[in-house]
Amino acid sequence: MLKQWGYAALGATLIVGLAACSSGNEGGSSDASNSGAASASASGQSSGEKTKISYWTPDRHDAVFMQAKIDEFNKTNTDNIEVEMTVMADNYPDAVDIAFASKQAPDVLQINNLDTYVKKGYITPLDPYMDDATKARFATVLIENKNMIDGQIYSLPNIGQTWRLIYNKDLFAKAGLTEPPKTLAELVDYAKKITEAGKSEGAYGFASNLKSSSGFWRPSITIAPASNTTGAEGYNFQTGQFDFGSLKDVAQALHQMMEDGSMLPGVESLDMDPLRAQFAQGKIGMYINHSGEPGVYKDQFPTTIDWGAALPPTSDGTIHGAINVVGGSYIGISNDSPNKDKAWKFLEYVYSLDLQKEYYESGYGVSLIPDVIEAAATPSIPGIEGFLPTKYDAIYPATPITATEAALEGTKYADVMTKYVVVGGDLDKLIEDLNTRYNTALAKARADGTTKIEADPDFDAAKLQGSLAQ
Repeated sequence: MLKQWGYAALGATLIVGLAACSSGNEGGSSDASNSGAASASASGQSSGEKTKISYWTPDRHDAVFMQAKIDEFNKTNTDNIEVEMTVMADNYPDAVDIAFASKQAPDVLQINNLDTYVKKGYITPLDPYMDDATKARFATVLIENKNMIDGQIYSLPNIGQTWRLIYNKDLFAKAGLTEPPKTLAELVDYAKKITEAGKSEGAYGFASNLKSSSGFWRPSITIAPASNTTGAEGYNFQTGQFDFGSLKDVAQALHQMMEDGSMLPGVESLDMDPLRAQFAQGKIGMYINHSGEPGVYKDQFPTTIDWGAALPPTSDGTIHGAINVVGGSYIGISNDSPNKDKAWKFLEYVYSLDLQKEYYESGYGVSLIPDVIEAAATPSIPGIEGFLPTKYDAIYPATPITATEAALEGTKYADVMTKYVVVGGDLDKLIEDLNTRYNTALAKARADGTTKIEADPDFDAAKLQGSLAQ
């Protein structure tokens, strides 16, 4: 069974609703008719009874594929396991916090940030469940602070998302544009030209989901690491300090498009899926997102427009560092689950070669698992060709951003930058304030052991180039 939750599910409504999704809640289940089975799950299954395993994910781009695979697992597994997947909205981190606080957490959950989930005690180490063959299979792709903490494995990798500028070729042609922009200045100029050519039909040059902070995070996590060699998410690996000046050019370009009227009207209240729906209808010239989009436009928002994906623009048109491939962690087992052994059976199925191979070949993400890469054919889903790894795509080391923000006083950087994009302000003062507050919080996080990430003077993002090209 597939559930989808929206933002309104937060707060008291969410707490009530969580009981319907957690097998860890005594007597709770997905519906009233299954309450007896859920109680049996919490207290130990008798022969023939189903063990209910709840699985939470924020991923919507692969929901159709994953639901079909979960249905297959539910029908064919010999361990009397029944998995229910719940697809969350953009409020996923908040929903997870509320679920654990109210003792109604799912059995299996996608990991939003490994450091945070381990620190809060949300997830359990996988080492006791892994045999030698499984450990060997993943040995070369496990990353400290992304899969492991202090050498203990909490989540295995599956895919990384390559990030691109996604553009409507039809609108480009209408505006007389023949190729994607290579610089941020060209991005701003192209957005204006597309708007001028398409505004009468409701088409605009650019959009981002500025309702949430990810509307700034998505362009910045893509463009800024490609434009410099020192870091990502405002963190400078070489100095071990935050410097949000690295995001200045991105913020200015997005704000200029707002000032020019080149942004889709209402972007300040736009979520990701409504943005995708508008793009599929031919109303958006460009936006930035990841390699899950071919699956979105195949299953979720089928479209007839001619669209493509290109390497993102940079400050000066040259990729100096690397495009940050977001990935590493995937799913883990809740510490609160009364059915950890059964939850591991489900993880084994999800990470199996056959499923991961089909997932990759279907274009839902770029696999990071060596045997999958070796066995799989090149994905053939329309649009995936623009997302295949190039020499400029790379997985960065973990940054201390989450531990820092846990100790931060005041507004987070992505929210500050989002407000600037929408309404403007003194960007230099905003950056100075962010640097001061974040580095103060980082010092606290290091002092109390929340993060062990320190400066790496030898870091050079240019050296990451070529690590993922297949």
